[in-house]
Amino acid sequence: MRGKIHIQNRGGQKQKIKIRYVMVAVVALMITWVAVMPHAQTRAETCPSLRVVFARGSGGERWTDQNYLAFKEAIENKLRTVELDYEFIDLDYPAVGIGIDKLDVTAGAIFGSGEAYEFGASVDTGTQNLTNLVNGSCPGTKYVVGGYSQGAMVVSKSLKSLNADNLIYAATFGDPKIYLPEGEGVFPAACRGENLSDYRAYVPDCQAYKGMLGAYIPYEPTSLAGKVGTWCNNKDIFCSSKHLHLGGMADHTSYIKDNLYEDASRVIFDKICGTFGLENRVSSPHDTAILIDSTGSMMGMLGEYKAEALRLATETLESGGRVALFDYRDLDDPYDLVQHCGFEDCTLEVFEEELGSIRADGGGDDPESLLSASFHTMEALNWKQGSTKSLVILTDANFLSPDRDGMTFDEVVALSKRIDPVNFYIITTAEYGVDYAELAEATDGKVVTDFDELSLLTDYIMERYDSLPRVEEGATVELPVLEIVETAQAVSEVKVKFANTGSKAIVMLNDRVLGVTDETEVTITGLDMSKDNVVGLVPINDEVRGETVMVKIAANGYGQMGGGSVNSVGNNEAGLIESRNLKVPATGRR
Repeated sequence: MRGKIHIQNRGGQKQKIKIRYVMVAVVALMITWVAVMPHAQTRAETCPSLRVVFARGSGGERWTDQNYLAFKEAIENKLRTVELDYEFIDLDYPAVGIGIDKLDVTAGAIFGSGEAYEFGASVDTGTQNLTNLVNGSCPGTKYVVGGYSQGAMVVSKSLKSLNADNLIYAATFGDPKIYLPEGEGVFPAACRGENLSDYRAYVPDCQAYKGMLGAYIPYEPTSLAGKVGTWCNNKDIFCSSKHLHLGGMADHTSYIKDNLYEDASRVIFDKICGTFGLENRVSSPHDTAILIDSTGSMMGMLGEYKAEALRLATETLESGGRVALFDYRDLDDPYDLVQHCGFEDCTLEVFEEELGSIRADGGGDDPESLLSASFHTMEALNWKQGSTKSLVILTDANFLSPDRDGMTFDEVVALSKRIDPVNFYIITTAEYGVDYAELAEATDGKVVTDFDELSLLTDYIMERYDSLPRVEEGATVELPVLEIVETAQAVSEVKVKFANTGSKAIVMLNDRVLGVTDETEVTITGLDMSKDNVVGLVPINDEVRGETVMVKIAANGYGQMGGGSVNSVGNNEAGLIESRNLKVPATGRR
């Protein structure tokens, strides 16, 4: 035991506010006057085919909030390409502000897990208004709903109440109530790329488990399967990383800058088109690399393929994408992989000229050096984040494994996935279709063995869009852990001893942060024992926080020193009703 810290709890007094009765009378008179005006009417509600609703974050002003405007613009740019009547709605709810200038609301949000005090009331109002809107008086209208930060909580809390037939899609961004069970544990399944939730649209942090204010479980109701997606920026401290550094705050406020609303809009627009039977002519920018087997046996195939390769390059460039061109040969051929042009310099004119220069020649045994060529092609290019990434391969032979440089199948697939992935589209003869099926499947690509289907393959590639990677594999972080050792309660104070693997602990009482201590014992005095009190302790290191341990103290409780532990029922005779773990932030800033 290293000592103890004494913290005095002092409450403030309420100030009285006088209301002048004359003002009340005036307001009442004005209301009566408006009510009896002969021309006062209730405007009939219009019911468009589609409504897109957004719940803004804390402190956002309705209709002018930047996150609402960015979400609206990203989707509306795509809706303009189809014939559909629609309207956008910035959800009417308080979106109560928090931050350093509103510490009472902030602390209430934190300690009430977003469910109590003024913050919780704001979320509840938004939840009720969103539910009433989606389930309301326009049964033929379909809805897309989205929300950022506090607004994301509004959306995720509403999901269990929304009419599934009316909802096309729900998207949350930076949700402090996110739930991703695959992120639980020291080495979670998400860090192995396993058991990813189907609503995990973009959450690069493989350790993301619950949000800063806890979690809504289940996050995606069974009735809404396939209609929910969550975006959580890398190291966003409210929904993702447990890191405390300032970068986490920056990531929470950069959903616009990092184009995550644009990324979500592609998914949402595809859902809208599917619902209304519309043609989706909008795709994400494409990065398409074309890799040609130029050994002598390819002489009969090159001519037909070059024409389709030129069409693919033309459509890619005209859609705002980029192309690259490479060719390769056999392991025993002294011909190395050739880059004819890359994403930065491959204009249509350059591509056409370089494509014409490729000649079929040389070779050796039957299998070709595809694995090495595809690996070094992917490695040589600067792939753009968020683009649809394709490697289109033309060959009439099998591949070697291991290849030159000892390159293996697994190494090629691993690089493809690390990049985003890069999807492999292999055009080959029917003889080798089965051999390439595994490579195409491992990279979420496709094999084409009928040359009459070349144009269909080009159309398929151009119609695809990719979201950002659902998860990035990364090193796990060891989190500090705090456990209650002993607790004791007197008439108006409580003493808590604890073990802490962190360097410090944040001390909280009810809806307030009292301070930070590097001791292992705290005594909190001046408790109001007419009501229940809750003490919270958060273990922290310099940049990482652990799970909060909370101890509830019953009103008018008395007792002696007794043992206690995390997730256990305490000594009821001592007034220690329960100890439990909740995830809360280390600061009240947002």
